[in-house]
Amino acid sequence: MKIVSLLPSATEIVFALGLGEQLEGVTYECDFPDAATTKPVVVGTALSQDGQLSPREIDDAVRSHMDARQPIYALNDELIRKIQPDLILAQDLCRVCAVPSGQVQEALDKLGTDAEVISLDPPDLEGILSGIQRVGRATGTEDRAREVVEDLRGRIAALKAAAARLPAIRTLALEWSDPPYVGGHWVPEMVQTVGGQNLLNEPKERSRTVTWREVADAQPEVIVFMPCGFYLEEAEEQARRLFEVPELRATTAVSSDAVFAVDATSYFSRPGPRIVDGMDVLAWAIHPDAYPEPPPGRISRVQA
Repeated sequence: MKIVSLLPSATEIVFALGLGEQLEGVTYECDFPDAATTKPVVVGTALSQDGQLSPREIDDAVRSHMDARQPIYALNDELIRKIQPDLILAQDLCRVCAVPSGQVQEALDKLGTDAEVISLDPPDLEGILSGIQRVGRATGTEDRAREVVEDLRGRIAALKAAAARLPAIRTLALEWSDPPYVGGHWVPEMVQTVGGQNLLNEPKERSRTVTWREVADAQPEVIVFMPCGFYLEEAEEQARRLFEVPELRATTAVSSDAVFAVDATSYFSRPGPRIVDGMDVLAWAIHPDAYPEPPPGRISRVQA
């Protein structure tokens, strides 16, 4: 079977199921595991990748493309035609995160390719686990998918059991800084599972913009900054600028030195197997005395 993945989380699922050798195409963002970087790239982006844009400029560029109904991602039609995939893994959950499956189907119709297209659109943790099993059924790796999901369920259950004995800590999962966004979909559930009281949105809701006044009024005890699409070093740099926001300086999280930056790309933005590693990270940030400290490179405490 020849598989093409159009989102990084799907690429991680493919490798977790032992199908790396059958993966024939990935996106420019697919970088885990290392073997993913050796695969042909079938998806590029219309947005600047020089690292020079500010969070506000990135948000403006994304909004401009969406308002003009211009695609943010571009498929390499000729390479897909050459590959002639049997299975394409896509999504419709977020136009900003990956190529929408509808755009994929339009391209396949033009190419005359009849690949099966599976759209992975998890609204919550259960949806992430179900997506792994769905890919397993489509690729004949049901047993391996079951093993992966059972392991993840066991880890989630252990985190939840530990949290049941702990107080709920007011936690802000901040997905973007300018404008401020709170993390949506599976993120609120991640927070709640490990003993946090998620602030300013509910599980399964989309990420949404908030005001700094809303943040101040919510009085978070812990702030976890998880800028979508950024690794830890970049998140740390952006997080330091948060202390310039007057409303944020008045929060309990800042006064108690409980502001954290995380590797959002690896452990929060991608709804794949490593999302449970992200829950380990959150658990320690919220209840550092009850959960083990994560390995280096995943989270850091940020100070003014």
